[in-house]
Amino acid sequence: MAASDPHQAADPEAVKRHPALFRAIRKRQNPKLRRTDITVTDDQAVKRAVKAASLGNAMEWFDFGIYSYLAVTIGHVFFPSGNDTTQLLSSFATFAVAFLVRPLGGMFFGPMGDKVGRKKVLALTMILMAVGTFAIGLIPSHGTIGVWAPVLLIFFRMLQGFSTGGEYGGASTFIAEYAPDKRRGFFGSFLEFGTLAGYVGAAGLVTALYALLDTGQMESWGWRIPFLVAGPLGLVGLYLRLRLDETPAFQKLEGGTAHASEAADGVESTAKGDLAKIFREYWPTLILCICLVGAYNITDYMLLSYMPTYLSDELGYSETHGLLILLAVMVFLMLIISQVGKLSDRFGRKPLLMAGMLGFLFLSLPAFLLIRQGGIPAITIGMLMLGLSLVCMLGTMSAALPALFPTNVRYGSLSVGYNLSASIFGGTTPLVITALISWSGSNLMPAYYAMAAALVGVIAVACMKETANQPLAGSPPSVETDEEAAEICAAQTPEPKF
Repeated sequence: MAASDPHQAADPEAVKRHPALFRAIRKRQNPKLRRTDITVTDDQAVKRAVKAASLGNAMEWFDFGIYSYLAVTIGHVFFPSGNDTTQLLSSFATFAVAFLVRPLGGMFFGPMGDKVGRKKVLALTMILMAVGTFAIGLIPSHGTIGVWAPVLLIFFRMLQGFSTGGEYGGASTFIAEYAPDKRRGFFGSFLEFGTLAGYVGAAGLVTALYALLDTGQMESWGWRIPFLVAGPLGLVGLYLRLRLDETPAFQKLEGGTAHASEAADGVESTAKGDLAKIFREYWPTLILCICLVGAYNITDYMLLSYMPTYLSDELGYSETHGLLILLAVMVFLMLIISQVGKLSDRFGRKPLLMAGMLGFLFLSLPAFLLIRQGGIPAITIGMLMLGLSLVCMLGTMSAALPALFPTNVRYGSLSVGYNLSASIFGGTTPLVITALISWSGSNLMPAYYAMAAALVGVIAVACMKETANQPLAGSPPSVETDEEAAEICAAQTPEPKF
């Protein structure tokens, strides 16, 4: 009977004389990855996953977008006061409240997603978001029920924020784990296509309402329409998500098959979803994630949420004027975002992210000087400068962030890191900028704030590892064809040379 170890079957002297031959034999008997380890993606399944995750993201930002764009009207309805700035600050403070509970949602839903699966948790977050948004549209005004109106508004904003805590981390994890390694940037970019689509839908609907209704009608009932639309949208998103299968990477963890071969040592094989483990073992990566997301969120919310309010409150333009320009810029970004995703697959995540951060660092001040100058051409060019910097991050971040963490703690770690950062920096952006302008008297404060955020982002991008075209940490390679899988297997067991 032949021995399984070539050293036992062969003369020790022969092993010494031909070490390369016996190394090759060992590699062939115990390859680092077997063909069964490698995931071959189903193109139709990937597209269904991308569609369902992106629609959920679109709905999330539709909900947040309508609140941002209706901030002035909501301030009048729920926070009656003689002072417009006080009303606006109260409205933005309520906007920020949703972000204060987002880390709690991330800590609750994230580890749950690592335990029970991505699909179930994403369905649950979709239900909660739809209920919270729909309910806001039903709250009576301050004039009808007094102080209970803002109390109910804050409660349902917190419900929105709690559900959002599990949304982005789950959706980006979902797409990243479904996508093949060489096209993760392209497919991931559709998540942020959903972000822009949500904002465009919100801006378009709010612009139409401002154009069709007078101030009295908007404050009486018009503002409710966008919130009530979110209910049916949520049901569509829920239906799409419930039709999906669990991600291949999680299925391998759940079945314990990810560690199929003895030498596939980089692959995790258990899904624990341990929150304490995330903070204990992955805190350096969490800090990196928080810095990246903080820089990205401040610039994102400044342009996509705060800008219409800045144009109307600080520069005296009508609400419709600012929203129409922003709408045009966002539609342009939607047209090019998937190409940015492709570029990140080709050249890497770091060059694209660095381009976006440096764009905000050097172009924010010129852009705001142009915007402040006034006139549609100047404002449009200024906003395009900011938009092109932002799209470098939008098209890349949803592929870069999930790759920071291994599969068994990916959903939890990303949800915690993303939402801590979004809570501290993202949701407070409109409030901080409004307060800084009020304190300093300078309407260039948004530019300085964005530049400070971008400087942190530049340092964070310099510290991160390049992950383009590589398997996700803790998962085996993911490819598009059987031929690619065979090539990977062949590459690790080369023919011995003598």
